[in-house]
Amino acid sequence: MRIVSWNCNGAFRRKFDRIGTLNADVYVIQECENPATSTAEYSDWSGDYVWAGKSDRKGIGIFVKNGLSVQALDWPNYGLEQFIPVRIADRINLLAVWTKNSANMAYIGQFYQYLQHHSALLDPSVIICGDFNSNAIWDKRGRVWNHSECVLALSRLGFDSLYHHAMAEQQGLETHPTFYLQRNMGKAYHIDYFFAHVAMYGSAPSITVGKAAEWLAISDHMPVLLTI
Repeated sequence: MRIVSWNCNGAFRRKFDRIGTLNADVYVIQECENPATSTAEYSDWSGDYVWAGKSDRKGIGIFVKNGLSVQALDWPNYGLEQFIPVRIADRINLLAVWTKNSANMAYIGQFYQYLQHHSALLDPSVIICGDFNSNAIWDKRGRVWNHSECVLALSRLGFDSLYHHAMAEQQGLETHPTFYLQRNMGKAYHIDYFFAHVAMYGSAPSITVGKAAEWLAISDHMPVLLTI
């Protein structure tokens, strides 16, 4: 199975053909429009999907291809933003992530709280992926909900960052950026992740990050592709 996570930086109705060239089975897209209220072409491409957002112009969509099915799971969000749990092909649970800066808590703090509420649901069938807006380089001393604490909490549940496992790199020392602030090559960061349980991915997950030369013209984020 091939799964792509990509923050499309909006206007996905004009970009779905491009990401489709990756020939994935599942597309997890942050900052995309609601297909139900967008163009006919985008709606046709969407097929079977789950989408949620505060505005029809910007949310998270999970789109499945190649005969797969997807349905939303009834996990309460407790006002945290933005998380969509789904069941794919009746065998994989996927948690789509796009952390937001809101009154509850900023970015990785939102994920930390979500993790505390739902840790009992994170069994080996779950894949967690998306735009976390976070990296270990921004950890603040003494803060329990920083990036490294979240990675540690996931590790205790048996989950690993698949990029770091595949590339043998440490958190905060990534050599493949997934985000270029203001599309500036000098402001490159790794903030998009896949986490999965060791029982699912085995010893050799295949994960690739898109290159700026190919993607920066249409988004400030690079697509991350997992093959399991």
